[in-house]
Amino acid sequence: MATPFTPKNNPAFILHGKLKTSYETLPVPDVGPDEVLVEVKHTGICGSDVHFYNTGKMGLVSCCSAMCLGHESAGDIVRLGANLAKKAATANGHSDANSANTLHVGDRVALEPGTTCRMCDDCRRGQYQICEHMEFAAYPPFHGTLQRYYKLPADLVYKLPDSIDTLYGAMMEPLSVAVHSVANVGALRTNQNVLIMGAGPVGLLAMAVAKALGAKRVIGVDINLDRLNFAKSYAATDIYVPIKQNDGESRPDYSLRAAQDLLATLGVPERGHGSIDLVVDATGAEVCIQMGLNAVRPGGTHVQIGFGPPDVTIPMFRTVTNEIVLKGAWRYGSGDYPMSIDLVARGLVDLKPLLTHTFPFEEALEAFELTRAGKDKEGKPVIKCVIRGPE
Repeated sequence: MATPFTPKNNPAFILHGKLKTSYETLPVPDVGPDEVLVEVKHTGICGSDVHFYNTGKMGLVSCCSAMCLGHESAGDIVRLGANLAKKAATANGHSDANSANTLHVGDRVALEPGTTCRMCDDCRRGQYQICEHMEFAAYPPFHGTLQRYYKLPADLVYKLPDSIDTLYGAMMEPLSVAVHSVANVGALRTNQNVLIMGAGPVGLLAMAVAKALGAKRVIGVDINLDRLNFAKSYAATDIYVPIKQNDGESRPDYSLRAAQDLLATLGVPERGHGSIDLVVDATGAEVCIQMGLNAVRPGGTHVQIGFGPPDVTIPMFRTVTNEIVLKGAWRYGSGDYPMSIDLVARGLVDLKPLLTHTFPFEEALEAFELTRAGKDKEGKPVIKCVIRGPE
């Protein structure tokens, strides 16, 4: 007979508004018949977490009440809902006992931290990531995963193979964002050329996914040369630092000139063989969006994943007359987590170089401050910080 689960307390790292945090104890969640309770072992800090921490808001969304931060997490299943426990007991001793569809207490899992209604038109169409009833971790008003326990429907946790440590299981969330934008929304094909705007964590992961999927050229663009040099050593085939904007030069004029300079500097044709098939913007900056749309080939695709101002000016005439496909990529959808885990398990994407700093749960505030600063006391750049779960 299985040992009954006796929960510990549930400490959580709480945001109360701009730069205001505390540690509090939340109730241990009750699980429904088809849900699991996970003891969170590692949580990465995401750009959206930093936005909320720095300003109390992100885009058009404000932190309107106390909210537990964190959504990039992995951990151990400690409780199964009634239906899942029955399924696990039935499976014991059978060939499917350890299949991906059968969960057991003790399984190490990556968390997909957004629960949808599963009944609206968007969910039924297969785009559950845009469900209007989404309850997403650390997205107001919902609590996140920087706590000891977090519950999810069973189909939103993914077993980690023995070859992937739980520490890197927490990085499946940002990797899934990259997979969604490059493979799913961007529909990258082998031998195509990709331009990635921004060499932050998601931009770097987008480069890694593009490389893993057989992109011929992976061009990384950023204003931070340290990040670009890392990108070149990690997954980019080419890097580019944008030229300076002239005094009095409008942003649209500058972005066109910068795009033309990028193509000329790197020997990339404007159209045809060798031109840029796919742009992924991971910055959200207006000038970067404009630059990407001016650099992509006619008939190419521009995928927007970065957050910046809620409204930006784009080169619409070029977008229309060149039939550029402009798409938004929001989080991740069906199949993105399994693909992410598979890319890492097969050695096609290496997460280890991206993990630059780890912190105990009690130093979560220090982790946020370090991420906010961008460099540690020794001057080492911060790419990805991961916070260990409560002891």
